[in-house]
Amino acid sequence: MPAHVRRPMVAGNWKMNGSKALVSAMTQSLSEVSLDNVDVVICPPMPLLACVEPNKFYLGAQNVSQYDAGAYTGESSTSILSELNVRYVIVGHSERRELFAEDDQVVVQKVQAVLNAGLTPIVCFGESLKVREEGNYLEFLYAQVDAVLNGIGAKIKDCVLAYEPIWAIGTGNTASPEQAQQVHAKVREHIAQEYTDIAAGLTILYGGSVNAANAAELFSQQDVDGGLVGGASLKTDDFIAICQAANNLD
Repeated sequence: MPAHVRRPMVAGNWKMNGSKALVSAMTQSLSEVSLDNVDVVICPPMPLLACVEPNKFYLGAQNVSQYDAGAYTGESSTSILSELNVRYVIVGHSERRELFAEDDQVVVQKVQAVLNAGLTPIVCFGESLKVREEGNYLEFLYAQVDAVLNGIGAKIKDCVLAYEPIWAIGTGNTASPEQAQQVHAKVREHIAQEYTDIAAGLTILYGGSVNAANAAELFSQQDVDGGLVGGASLKTDDFIAICQAANNLD
């Protein structure tokens, strides 16, 4: 399959950082550059979603409730997010899995809720350093992906996947381009066993210490379709450089 048959995407996950000033600066900066060949998504903290007026980028949420409405203090539903012009929702991020005990069942429920609302989930999967060193990391990753496939089947075509090796998140220890490509290709092949046509067109992002210096080489890999960017998405110049790296792929 030729490289880059899929449209690249760069999604910035601000996590619990940012401000109205950063929203304004990022929006202005993105409006001043040409990014016609990449989809850009900004995912600020929930309270800032209402402050964002998407201009040449899409708005994403970092989390969502699996419930439609009700007595769930502190949660946000897909209907609320939709009213705020949210188009994408990060689901299953390793920090949600580890810090907030979200297991595969909860992840699937949230993916289903996002799809039912006509939004696009960015479904994260990834292994810890311990799993990586034990050598059975592909089986671990397949299990995470299979949990979603078993829940939504062919609707996986309406999702974006994001491989985020936990050992590379916020550590500066980026997976090498070869390591990223291997996992992306293997996961695509795994999905293709049941959904051949869907797998070929499925967007799979890499997330794990993506920065302005390594983005171009990571994104040049055949099965790496862009990035889910953490810390560097808080730095306007760096984030734009990452977006341009994806935009300029052949």
